[in-house]
Amino acid sequence: MTDENVSQPATSVEVAPAAGEPASVASQSAVHPESQLESQPFTGAVSTRRPLRWGFIVTLGALGALATGLAVYNLRTIVFSIFLAMFITVGLDPLVRFFQRHGMTRTWAIVTVILLIVAVLVGIIWVVVPLIVNQIQTLIQVIPQEVANLREQGWFDPSNAASNGVLGQVVNWVAKEVSDPKFIASVGSGLVGFGLSVINGVTTGFFIAVLTIYFVGTYDATKQAGYRLVAASRRERFKGYTERILQNVGKYLSGMVILAFFNAVYSVILLLIAQVPGAFLIGILAFFITLIPLIGTILTTAVMTVLAFIHSPTSGLVVLIFMLIYMQVEAYILTPKVMSKAVKIPGSVVLISALAGGTLFGLPGALVAIPISAGIILIVTEVVMPTKEQL
Repeated sequence: MTDENVSQPATSVEVAPAAGEPASVASQSAVHPESQLESQPFTGAVSTRRPLRWGFIVTLGALGALATGLAVYNLRTIVFSIFLAMFITVGLDPLVRFFQRHGMTRTWAIVTVILLIVAVLVGIIWVVVPLIVNQIQTLIQVIPQEVANLREQGWFDPSNAASNGVLGQVVNWVAKEVSDPKFIASVGSGLVGFGLSVINGVTTGFFIAVLTIYFVGTYDATKQAGYRLVAASRRERFKGYTERILQNVGKYLSGMVILAFFNAVYSVILLLIAQVPGAFLIGILAFFITLIPLIGTILTTAVMTVLAFIHSPTSGLVVLIFMLIYMQVEAYILTPKVMSKAVKIPGSVVLISALAGGTLFGLPGALVAIPISAGIILIVTEVVMPTKEQL
């Protein structure tokens, strides 16, 4: 074996540079590995390297979130009015389409709907508001007399004794509350849950009406502008689902308004026949309360029966019987006919939505929460479930 074939001990080790890495960097890494670690960007927890800057950024973010939440809370009345006007606009869209199907262009259909809104506002200001004030004054004066007459009837004492005094306590509570000035002020300021005073209620209603007129006039343009915010590759699919959701929710809202109108008219006629005082006021309240499905008619039936019963037992019995008959007609004839093309909402969802919306925003919140639930249900059934089936 020759000397040339004997391997010599290596005096130095050369590290081959990685692909795409300069040779100088690779050699520096081999010689000084600790310097390479220091030069690499830190990818771990920020708080362990720069705790002061990390804490400052987190604090600014928390303060920004608190400021945004506070601003939204202070503007909650305006924000809620905007949402309410949007829902009213969606509910009026089937009416616009109805006029279009009967020969009107969309422009004239929109103008007709706006004129109807203005006519309703004028009617509320010139007819409904004075009528409500008159009815409230009448009830305040009549109910104490009705309670006194109820006590003088021969059946009251035996019934009170049979109920261990519960009936008398209820009657005393009603008489006391109606005679209390605080109750009168609360009725005058909190009617239908809009605002804390008549001025606030009128201002809020006018603001909602103006927004609704504007939204009705720019409904299509607003939708098209919203669609342009979606990526072009997904725009047509998003537009198709959105149109279906809006049409179904609009049919639902318009259907509930029709059912509530039938209920209010029927209630007024029934109370007038039974000679119960405050029939028009009760009918107006019934219109708004019965917009809440499933429980609205039950609530109005209970209130109307109690008020009619205070007037006279015969009136109370008549009102109860005919309202039970109407509830059956509404459930088996009117509701399937009017709501046949609207989205179906389970009863449990109606109760939960009404309770949550009422807790947050009162009666208007309960009315708006149910269409929101209808839209969510439609998204789940039309988008989420079909997507899951394809996976």
